[in-house]
Amino acid sequence: MNTKLTAYLGTKIPIVSAPMYYASTPEMAAAATGAGGFGFIAAGFTPSKTLVEEIQTARSILQTPSGAPVPIGVGLLGWILDMTETSDDSRIPAVLAQCPEAIWFAFGIDLGKYVAQVREYDATREHKTKIFVIVNNVDEAMRAVEKWKVDVIVVQGNEAGGHGRGDAPPLFTLLASVLEALPSSRPIVLAAGGISTGTQIAALLTLGTDGVVIGSRLLCTPECMYPEQSKQVILDSKVSCTTRSDVFDEVNRTKMWPEGIDGRAIVNDVVMDEKEGLALEEKLRRYDDGKAKGETSRLVVWAGDAVVAVNDRESTKNVIHRLHEEAVEALRKSAKILGA
Repeated sequence: MNTKLTAYLGTKIPIVSAPMYYASTPEMAAAATGAGGFGFIAAGFTPSKTLVEEIQTARSILQTPSGAPVPIGVGLLGWILDMTETSDDSRIPAVLAQCPEAIWFAFGIDLGKYVAQVREYDATREHKTKIFVIVNNVDEAMRAVEKWKVDVIVVQGNEAGGHGRGDAPPLFTLLASVLEALPSSRPIVLAAGGISTGTQIAALLTLGTDGVVIGSRLLCTPECMYPEQSKQVILDSKVSCTTRSDVFDEVNRTKMWPEGIDGRAIVNDVVMDEKEGLALEEKLRRYDDGKAKGETSRLVVWAGDAVVAVNDRESTKNVIHRLHEEAVEALRKSAKILGA
């Protein structure tokens, strides 16, 4: 399969594994790249020393020579960078020094200053880091393209697991709007949110995207760092099992995200407590009590609509290969409609 993304990254499959904090690992990123796609690790609050070690682990797995760009990316959160980049342990220089192929920025008041920082760092060397930025609406997409001149925009629909804008439209609606608004000289556009099958990928490619990002579909792979309890919750989940809400961050004591950003997770008793109108103190008490007892009824499991297709624990490599094969077959069937 040949798209602008595969040509740009030198890959065979237009599938990217998402940077998911507390889920993605160097092993997952390397497996995605090794499978012919492209993988990301997630920084979050991870110290620079650990990030460097994770990039080096991926380098070792992929047998990338020292000094050569590592064919993985690193995902960074803008609101966390606002704290870390003015500290004694700034992440961006430490990450860039390891020469990852790409860097991914998301959810910040001014991501443009970090895009500029990467460009300034790269101006002094031969390697040029590919910059990905996540967008949840047309305005964000236009700013990333016209003002920041990023290389890749990731159009994230409302179906996505983990965090994103609560008012983001569904993926297909948002993607169509973004593609229509962008100039003909647009950068690479990727689709993200609720992608679980090859037929979806084929449809998105037909719509005009250059590739896709998958996250929740990989949460039960051996390479994912999710604990066994969380993986089992996903495997036991049914259709329409996720929802977006601030309550997950509220009970998790992680309500530090920018305004308008909430999270999608598996529906459980935390959501029921919220619907009952319980006071914060009581919601926290119930959450803490369940956690102390090792119960899963209030376990926060970040996941998107794609988990409906997660029925096994197959490897990252196998998931990517199967999705690719399904997409190719779907595109071939579509071509027959025109008699091709």
